[in-house]
Amino acid sequence: MKYFPLGNTGLYVSQLTLGAMTFDEPDGAFAQMIGGTGQELANRMVDLALDAGVNMIDTANVYSAGVSEVMVGKALGNRRKDVLIATKVYNTFGTGMNDLGTSRLAIMREVEASLKRLNTDWIDLYQVHNFDVTTPLEETLRALDDLVRQGKVRYIGLSNFAAWQIAKADGLARLLGTERFCSVQAYYSLVGRDLEQEIIPAAMDLGLGTLIWSPLAGGFLTGKYTRDHAGEGRRANFQFPPVNLEQGYNIIDVLNEIATAHEASVAQIALAWLLHKPGVTSVIVGARKESQLVDNLKSVEIELSADEMAKLDEVSAVPPQYPHWIPPAQRGETLLSRFSDR
Repeated sequence: MKYFPLGNTGLYVSQLTLGAMTFDEPDGAFAQMIGGTGQELANRMVDLALDAGVNMIDTANVYSAGVSEVMVGKALGNRRKDVLIATKVYNTFGTGMNDLGTSRLAIMREVEASLKRLNTDWIDLYQVHNFDVTTPLEETLRALDDLVRQGKVRYIGLSNFAAWQIAKADGLARLLGTERFCSVQAYYSLVGRDLEQEIIPAAMDLGLGTLIWSPLAGGFLTGKYTRDHAGEGRRANFQFPPVNLEQGYNIIDVLNEIATAHEASVAQIALAWLLHKPGVTSVIVGARKESQLVDNLKSVEIELSADEMAKLDEVSAVPPQYPHWIPPAQRGETLLSRFSDR
């Protein structure tokens, strides 16, 4: 297992993070969509991850209506000080007018609830789960800064922000002198490469680390989904993230070819591709079964050649969006010559 600094901080995180979204009771709130592990299996998954060198667990206040955080706390027990806990705020399972979002009121309420459920005195990485269009960023930043100063939160991150929102948040934090976000959590996979055009470049330019969620596209890249077999499991009930099936099956064909050459699983190759991509700090792996987690953890052992990376890049390529399809100018080149051969 390798470890990398999380953005411009002195905090080192493992290249794989354990995702706890599946931590729920078998009949719990998320069980039908995601799958509920139960506490015993959650304990086992935490043990396996830590034994493999994983040093961070990612959850959220809303996962399984709070049960995920409870299970993470119980699974860690007296090992809390040795593990980084990342959780999130924005979504809630309440329906009150002030329940949703990242207002000062909501943040202060939710952090206390998360601390209690996690059975801890501090949260290592507290992440804003979504961009709140109804609350000024200044209010959110000042509330988060207070939590850091109080010692309840060590670092702050954001998730599911557009590139302009990331840049605005960073600029405002610098202007206000508040704690800056150190990380971006975003969706990235071989069938979901949109963030390469704006979000990854923004994160790298601003010195933010990246945590990648759903690297196997909700199970689509596990190898059990092919043109001839739709597969079973999570995607049968929860078609998320969305996938372009025709291109997706082409990607799986190439993954199968490379997996065979490495005597590895399709999932391991899909994860290894991400681990080789620039700008990626840590990839979040979650599982419904112990065997899935064991398989995913082995992805750090795979070295893909430049040719294999090129094949995967080519089959999974997405057309550039404006303004990225405008060719960059070269010195000594005229505007006419830039477009004359196109």
